[in-house]
Parts: sequence; C-alpha cells; structure tokens
Amino acid sequence: MEGERFGKTSAGERVQRFTIAGGGLTAKIINWGAAVQDLRLAGHDAPLVLGFERFDYYPQFSPYFGAIVGRYANRIGGGRFAIAGTQYQTDLNFLGKHTLHGGSKSFGKRVWDVSLHGDDFVTLTLHSSDGEMGFPGAIDVTCTYHMKIPGTLSIELTATTDEPTLCNLANHSYFNLDNGGSGDILDHRLMLNAAAYLPVDDELIPTGVVQPVQGTPFDFRLARPIRNEQDGEQTLYDHNFCLASAHGPLRLAAWAQGAESGVEMEMWTTEPGVQFYAGGKVARDREGLGGRHYQNYAGFCLEAQVWPDSPNHAYFPQAVLWPGAIYRQTTEYRFRLP
Repeated sequence: MEGERFGKTSAGERVQRFTIAGGGLTAKIINWGAAVQDLRLAGHDAPLVLGFERFDYYPQFSPYFGAIVGRYANRIGGGRFAIAGTQYQTDLNFLGKHTLHGGSKSFGKRVWDVSLHGDDFVTLTLHSSDGEMGFPGAIDVTCTYHMKIPGTLSIELTATTDEPTLCNLANHSYFNLDNGGSGDILDHRLMLNAAAYLPVDDELIPTGVVQPVQGTPFDFRLARPIRNEQDGEQTLYDHNFCLASAHGPLRLAAWAQGAESGVEMEMWTTEPGVQFYAGGKVARDREGLGGRHYQNYAGFCLEAQVWPDSPNHAYFPQAVLWPGAIYRQTTEYRFRLP
C-alpha cells in the first residue's frame, strides 16, 4: 500500500504515513511502530496526542509516542520467565537489568507492512521471528486502526504464533486534551475504573502485591485532578491499575477531561489492566507537533495491557499465547467536545 512519504530508516526502509478520518476524528498513522503520529478532533484546534513532525526524531527521541509496543508491553523483571518449564532470557533494555516493551528492537521500533487502507481505517502487519529479543516462537501481529461514530479511534490487535510465547501488546499514545502538549496535563480530571493497583519497587518492577487504591494517592475511582503533590512534589504515576483478573468483554476503563478545553475522552478495553503514566519524564529537546516543546507532564498515557511482570507472578493475569490460539485485543478511545 502506498501512503504519504514520511521518512526513511537508517537501514533504508521507507516510512509511510496514512490519513484516516471519521466520526469527527482525523488520525495520521505511520508504519514505523504502527504509531499514531497525530490525532485531531473537529472543533478542537490542538492535537490530542504528542508526536513529531519529522521522522528522523522518532528513532532517537521518541518515548514510544503513539506506538504499538510488544512483544511484551511494560516490564519483565530481570528479563527472565519460564513457559512450560523452559527458561528464557530477554533483552535487558531497561536500566540494563529488565525488559521494557519487548526490548531494544521491539515492535514499537520496527517498520510494519501496510496490508489494507481505506478512508476510515488502516491495517498494519508485522512478523517477528523465533528468538528475537530472546522471545520464543515466531509471531504474526495485525493492528487495525478504525474510526467509528461518534468520535472513536478503535484499535484492534490480533496475533498468532507457532510456539508457546508471550504476547502482550499496547498502544502507547500520550494524550493532552487541552493544548496539544504546550502545557501540562496535571489539572486534567481523571477517573480509573479500578479498585486496586500494583505497587512497584525503586526500579518500577511490581512487588507482587495487589494493593487496594482506597486511602492512597492512586484512588481515581471518582474523577479528580491528576495533580497530587506531597511536600511540593508531584506523585509519580507509572503504575498498572487492575481492571479485571482476565481478558473480557469491552469495558469502560478510564475517563479524562481537559481542564481548559472541556474535551472528554473515554477509554474502553478488553484488557485486564491499564498502565497510567502521567508523563513525568516526557520532556524532549526536539520540537513536537506544531513546533511545541514538550516538558515533563506534557501528556499522559493509558496503556491497555496484561499486568506487568505477569510471567513471574502466577496469580496475575497471564500473557502466554499458544499455537492454534489467537490473541485478540480491542481498545477504543472515545472523544467528545464539551
């Protein structure tokens, strides 16, 4: 499929950009990382997501802006896990100790193929070979972005494998519903439909405790501002919120609203967890969309996922994909004007 030329990788691979629209939304999708490069809502001037205008900034400076991350989204402690008694060691790309978002050459840093493209959808595919980043089995992944009425960006992910492996995919868009990232999101109101979260250690690896949110700074069951300062310091939100114990039907996971614009976003997903990252380290020294200079907290992420480090916690929802089975995820971001 031919799209708009967006750039070229250091290996000479062409990076294309595809525009899809519908329901009042317009998105630009690039085949590098199957990423949402830009997203707009009719009647709201600023972009809804963070991104770069130039491709050459993505490989070096993007903190997974808009990308589909995998083969295992989020962290695996020590990069070690076992499937059916066989031990595996994956690429240690986080602090030199752990695996983050599938390793240093993860799905979010690869050029995907584009198999179908229409006015309101685009379908991208990726093949990952046995042993890539240390993961067992070859895996074939499909990602379809589809605009739906009203104001809905739907993301449908599927995958199959030829050997038992891990499969945990997530879209890693950073949202700002006010000004596109020229200011921060700390005064956005947020609701997370979760009664528990996963505390983490100093290296952001889950401790194994499933902690009730009640009485903690992690209680977003009733909508409130993201801003939560203690001793003058903003609480660092980069945690999994526990929606369910397993994959299930599409359910409301989160709601957010811009403090200035009043633009609302709902997140619906089939996944058992959502990683809320408030963007505490998102500052970039390269220009973003519209020439914006992103500072810390310029955008927040709501990443639908299996709980992090689940291979090392038998009582967490699991992410093993078996031959003959099909991994399926549907996540929707639904926007509306005030």
